[in-house]
This record gives sequence, structure tokens and C-alpha cells, in this order.
Amino acid sequence: MGLGREEADLLRPDTLGDAVERYLPEVVINAAADTAVDRAEAEFAAAWRANAVAPAALAEACRDRGIRLIHFSTDYVFDGSQRTPYLESDPTAPVNAYGRAKLGGEESVLNADPKHLVFRLSWVYSARGRNFALTMLRLAREGKPIRVVDDQIGSPTNARCIADSIAEIVGHFLALPEEPGGLFHLSAAGQTSWAGFAQSLLNEVFGGVAPTVEPIPTSAYPTPAARPAYSVLSNEKVQRRFGIRLPAWEDQLALWAEDLNGPSLPGHC
Repeated sequence: MGLGREEADLLRPDTLGDAVERYLPEVVINAAADTAVDRAEAEFAAAWRANAVAPAALAEACRDRGIRLIHFSTDYVFDGSQRTPYLESDPTAPVNAYGRAKLGGEESVLNADPKHLVFRLSWVYSARGRNFALTMLRLAREGKPIRVVDDQIGSPTNARCIADSIAEIVGHFLALPEEPGGLFHLSAAGQTSWAGFAQSLLNEVFGGVAPTVEPIPTSAYPTPAARPAYSVLSNEKVQRRFGIRLPAWEDQLALWAEDLNGPSLPGHC
């Protein structure tokens, strides 16, 4: 069951307990967030309220009712100074306001109840909504120049694969309700740059007539918020704990292209 803003508004954290009480589910999955990375620099109070205060209130409401919470965080809690995939135990040091707010949220959730779970995600995209992949597709169809940064490295992750993995994990905890939760990374295998991702997704959709992406340095595309230069996440922990192994980002991209033509079929990606 999915709740909209009318029933569970992140900007009104005091109402979240009532929403939980109304339905009393076995598990709550919080996929809501304020993901406007650049806007958070100027409107940090709003970003903090949605990404830190609201998850804290939701985590406490779930704890008080014996309900497990699954919450999503981000690779942007890291500063990008490493050149090997980040472990859950690596020090956090967000370089932007959005990352600081998300870090506050994940800490609040984990401190509220050891049964709660936080999954850090990376470069999420899907065949629906608003995201980087669909923006690249729109620019290509409009015949506009496509210039994308080539010095930020991460792991593009299909939202469909995240959803399928979380469904498996929920089943695991429904069967083992007393098992502790924790912090996990959940992202595609492999890595690429934003420019490499853009070119690959256009090749996937347009084949031999795909437009060419012009790689540019981050310095040529200034934004209000800094981004980590490297934010690849290690999935070793989630693989050991749940047997979850997400496909390579290239394989997830092929599934995304299929989903552009219709709704996803159930089943693991």
C-alpha cells in the first residue's frame, strides 16, 4: 500500500505517526525524500526537515508500534576522495547540504531502533518520473546538444532493481521478525561516469543512430552544490547478509530500455 502526501507529508513530520497508526503495517518503506540537490544549498531548512526530521519522526513512530522501517539514503554522504568502492564503515563527509541532510536522516533512523534498515543508493534512475536518464532521452529527441560531466564516477542503478531487491529483503524479515537491521549499500555492480552513462543509454535506445555525448569536466558545468568525484558503493555486505547481487549497471540499463515501452513485469531484475 502506497501513501501520498495527503496522508503522509514529510513537511509535517508530526502527522506521520497518525499515518502509521491508521494502517499498522508489518513493514514501512520510506522512499520519499527531497532530492533537489542544488536547491538544498539555498533552502537547507526545508531539506533538513524532509530528509532528517521526517525520517526521525517516522522511525520513532514505527519503533513505538513494533514496526520495522526501511529507509533510503544516498552515496552523497561521502566526499568522493576515495578511489575504491565505499564500505558502510567508511567515514562520511558530505560535500553538500543535501548529503548532510540525508546523513542526519539515516543516523536518526538507525538510532531509533536496531531493527530499522537504511539502504544507501547510487545514481537512481527509472523509466518513469523525472530523472537523469529520461532527461538525456528528451534532449536527444529534441535534437539538442548533450554535454555531460565525465569526471564524476558512480554506479547508475535502476529503480526497478532496487524495488525487486527490497521485496526479497522484506520477505526475509517477515520470516525472521526478530533479526536486527542495520546499514547497507545497494547499487549496481560496476562503475562509469555521467557522460559514459549518458552515451550508453542513448546507444541502448537509438542504436547506430544515437547522438554523441560531449564529455566535459565538472568545472565546465558549475552548480550550486558540489558533487563527490567518486561515489561507488561496495555491495559486499548486502550480498553476504541477504544473498542480493544486483546486475551490472549495463545490464540494468537494458532493462530500463525495455521498460520504456510499458510497465515492468514482476520478478527480480
